[in-house]
Amino acid sequence: MKYDYDVCIVGSGAGGAPIAYELSHAGYKVLVLEKGKSFKEEDISKDELAVSRRDLFTPKLDEEKHIINDREKDGSITRYDGEEYSWSFWNGSMVGGSSNLMSGYFHRMKPNDFKLKSVFGEVKGANVVDWCINYEDLEHYYEKVERVVGVSGEVKKHSFLEPRSTAKFPHVKLEENKVTEWFDTACENLGFESISTPRAIISRSEGKRNACSYSNFCGSYACATGAKGSARAALLQKCSAEVRAESFVYKLESDVEKITAVYYYDKDLKSHAIKAKIFVLSAQAIESSRLLLNSKNKYFPHGMANNNGEVGKNLIFSAGGSGQGRFNFEDLTEKQRRELMQRGLFFNRSLQDWYEYEEKGKNFKGGTIDFLFEHANVISRASRELYNDKGELIWGKELQEKIKKQLTTSKVLSFEVFNDWLPTDACFVSVDAHEKDKFHMPVGVINLWGHPQDLKVGEHLAKNAVKVLKEMGAKDISYNISAAPPPNLVAGGCRFGEDAKTSVLDKNCKAHALENLYVTDASFMPTGGSVPYTWTIYANSFRVADEIKKVLQG
Repeated sequence: MKYDYDVCIVGSGAGGAPIAYELSHAGYKVLVLEKGKSFKEEDISKDELAVSRRDLFTPKLDEEKHIINDREKDGSITRYDGEEYSWSFWNGSMVGGSSNLMSGYFHRMKPNDFKLKSVFGEVKGANVVDWCINYEDLEHYYEKVERVVGVSGEVKKHSFLEPRSTAKFPHVKLEENKVTEWFDTACENLGFESISTPRAIISRSEGKRNACSYSNFCGSYACATGAKGSARAALLQKCSAEVRAESFVYKLESDVEKITAVYYYDKDLKSHAIKAKIFVLSAQAIESSRLLLNSKNKYFPHGMANNNGEVGKNLIFSAGGSGQGRFNFEDLTEKQRRELMQRGLFFNRSLQDWYEYEEKGKNFKGGTIDFLFEHANVISRASRELYNDKGELIWGKELQEKIKKQLTTSKVLSFEVFNDWLPTDACFVSVDAHEKDKFHMPVGVINLWGHPQDLKVGEHLAKNAVKVLKEMGAKDISYNISAAPPPNLVAGGCRFGEDAKTSVLDKNCKAHALENLYVTDASFMPTGGSVPYTWTIYANSFRVADEIKKVLQG
């Protein structure tokens, strides 16, 4: 067979870009197909209207929607049309994927994250399994991400610090707001271990990437300096892989043993076919499952690589929630006021004291709490001030004065809780029998249910976060732990494992059923750990790239 490319990669985010980077540097001909548009640093601005009120980086729901089946506590299911309810699971449809829009909180998974079942035992109603690799298999690649993608921070010993082969991060930590010192003192008073949060944002210029400009517009916004470790800025612009933007892959074709071609539509809806020796799927967990389920043939009548019925199953998100507290000028000294209102500087602090904890004689897997200042986005901050203390809508001068006071004489410190979303039979991806997108393909159905233990653990973490805010002197403290899934933290659907009957992929993320298909986005993860996923996705993709090199060399 004549091949167009050695490797064809579907998706250009954290799961696909390391494959493109490594294999193109090794001399192989690599093509990356990306559904979204291509943006460069010069195209990026902090346009709040475009991000807050319009879909600049995500598909329009009247063209590409989801169907959501939300399972209630009583077992009943409510069906939601994503377009009708403005419920979107899209996040970063662009070259580099959602890594462009991340906040860049980079925590490694811990050794026990890889053996949740062995260490903590079975959980009733959950499909918890051990990983088929361990922390030691990924440690070298975590370190590689620090160097190649770029991670800034300082390593501080604490109770749950994971083993490291290097003593320091390659980039010094980012400049921090003085209020971090209030936080450190509060934690010391409470007996907690304050950690400086590692960030995938470079603190010093490097090559074509400029250092952080401290705009405080990280989450949900692309980076205008290239400092953020997006797949595009850190990897794709540094390699010779061909990237075709606005190329939607709608079908995989195979014989009984191999993928033989992928089909995609360009921006004019013209269809093209690509033949390659190896195909890598990294379209995002929900979309990768949808593509496989939509790619049926006589060899795989239930979807590509799905003869065991496991594709789409055990979808997971990051459980937890968020909270906040407000610091008001009337409670502060003049010096504290100046420190609080320092512009742009980061509040990079985390707690992992309860990454594992004991309650009533039982050991629980806990999680991570990241603390951060409220987003600089003025539109969202002002929108929260539309009502007075009585819940009445206000406008005119009264609204102006309220907004001005909140923005200039107080500041909100927030926290985000990350704990395991336990995989269950009730949370999975399927495709709809009737609804189709603008490409005439069945849309994805996201079947949602969160295990009760997720909420219990999240509540435990949030209550400890509140203790820190109180010790710091914050007011108006609140938090919300819920089973609402964050669209930017999704994994599973093609879990890897040794048993081909109960998993989709082998330990090297190659499909059990096909010789030349790999899946390297977060789909492979059987459990997610209690940290954001991006660092682990990057590290695993670099690991798989080494395995693919061996196959091509062989």
